[in-house]
Amino acid sequence: MARRRLAALSLAAVASIALAACSNGGNNPSGSSGNNAGSPVTGGTLNMLGTGDVDYMDPNVSYYSIGYLNLRMWSRQLFTYPADPGSDNTKPVADLATDTPTAANGGISADGKTYTIKIRPGAKWNTSPARPVTAADMVLGVKRTCNPVQPFGGIPDFASLIEGYQTFCDGFGKAPKTVAGIKAYIDKTPLPGVVAQDAGTVVFHLTKPATYFVDMLTLPAFSPAPVESLNYLPASTELGNHFPSDGPYKVDSWVPTKSITYSRNPAWDAASDPVRKAYVDKIVVNETVSQDSIQQQLQTGTPTADMEFDAGPPPSQLPALIAKKDPKLNLGLTASSNPYVIFNTVSPNNNKALANVKVRQALSYAINRDHILQVLGGPTINPPLTQVLPDNIVGSKKNDPYPYNVDKAKQLLAEAGFPHLTLKFLYRNASEGSSKTFQTIQQDLSKAGVTVTGVPSPNADFYVKYLQVPSVAHRGVWDLSLAGWGADWYGNAALSFFNPLFSGEPSFPPIGSNFGLYNNPATNALINQAASATSQDQAADLWAKADAQVMTDAPFFPLTNPKNPNYHAAQVHNANYVPAMQNFDPTNVWLDKDKQG
Repeated sequence: MARRRLAALSLAAVASIALAACSNGGNNPSGSSGNNAGSPVTGGTLNMLGTGDVDYMDPNVSYYSIGYLNLRMWSRQLFTYPADPGSDNTKPVADLATDTPTAANGGISADGKTYTIKIRPGAKWNTSPARPVTAADMVLGVKRTCNPVQPFGGIPDFASLIEGYQTFCDGFGKAPKTVAGIKAYIDKTPLPGVVAQDAGTVVFHLTKPATYFVDMLTLPAFSPAPVESLNYLPASTELGNHFPSDGPYKVDSWVPTKSITYSRNPAWDAASDPVRKAYVDKIVVNETVSQDSIQQQLQTGTPTADMEFDAGPPPSQLPALIAKKDPKLNLGLTASSNPYVIFNTVSPNNNKALANVKVRQALSYAINRDHILQVLGGPTINPPLTQVLPDNIVGSKKNDPYPYNVDKAKQLLAEAGFPHLTLKFLYRNASEGSSKTFQTIQQDLSKAGVTVTGVPSPNADFYVKYLQVPSVAHRGVWDLSLAGWGADWYGNAALSFFNPLFSGEPSFPPIGSNFGLYNNPATNALINQAASATSQDQAADLWAKADAQVMTDAPFFPLTNPKNPNYHAAQVHNANYVPAMQNFDPTNVWLDKDKQG
């Protein structure tokens, strides 16, 4: 949700980006890890350790699993995913909404194109004085998603679905990139597809029926926004330190790449929140720890180490943890392609070699998927994925067009006129998995006559300074890289892979996450046909055809639909995995009374 979501998503076992996942399981099939028995204890400080930062401290813009984890503490949505032991934490439940709309309860119109949603009484902003969350706040939140400074990366999911949204955003893109300019445009420009019927009722008008719309509304992009959010530039550090909270915690301090501190939100009423129990009083995130150190501190009982933030256990340690059935480890199933290798199709390097489909196909033959999965923790946690869609997404069809074949790679490179290449590989040097994947691909491609040099990046810069900036791709700063992606919702969710990743110009960053700037009209046509299918069976067939077309064009190389490893300290209880955050839910854990940070 891809939220991954994020929708970008988290490189499972590599510690980074993924937007979502599907169904719980793995080491602990319930999706919970450690002790859930006993009476909950309130109080204390939950200390979380990480290697990097959120993408944006802005609910309507964040599109990163770690961003979603952060937002869980202080931002609420109409619908979200529960963190209940033993239940399916991939099925949305009402959060700010009073209930899930259906045709039977009048929430969905007969033609399936109008959704009327009531907002739960008692939800409030921690403004001075505190005031209720309203339908007008929902309208403002959706409007902010396509602001001209930093738009939400998953807009291709719904740009043509919400009535008038694309027109609204086209105009917004021409507005001044200033606080005053953004506020003026939002105030004077209506959005026909999102309307405040009254203070407690928001109505969505769609251009066509969308049976997945409630699932889509779990995206934090659809969070309400108070008018105070217009006092700062979207996605700015200033806004991140002043965005009012409607969740159980508020942000006391955010020092990018250093730390985040949360404390209880006095305006939050537990009776208005069916999802978050908020047992601990305070949450402190240290973003300056190495992946190895995080694991060591969690295992050895360091007083200031309770949970991970953005880094799972180092891949090299997973086999031993799995073998001894460590109860503090959870392996959560995902609906993701995470990580995958991206090819920069617009790179000017090597006389634009990567624009040639034969070159990309050659590289795909030359990469040994098994070698990479081994350094990411082995096939138990990283079952191979050889096509676009994971097998738990409607439209997935088995396809392995590029089995490892160095001779075939050499043949295609020669036919394309590029028998020798030198490629730049962008990777996260703070991540063991990312670093080892780079080294493995470097070794594999050398056997096909391809030299690979590294472009190391801090976690915090990887997306916002490199992949999300198309001019960086056009300059040839990188030729190959790694990213991860997961379903923004579940089941009938192929749209959330293809629209943000492969739909041509509409999916180019910063609006989408098509980092290699792949564009093929044939693929775009298949995506449009599948998105307009009148039945799920018809959609599945068209998505499979779109999948096969993308794989033929080879703009990326899929690796795995992984299980996501998470670990916590012994004093943490009620640690329940939520796939959308790719972590345990910090708003529902409690700590031993004598070990409260």
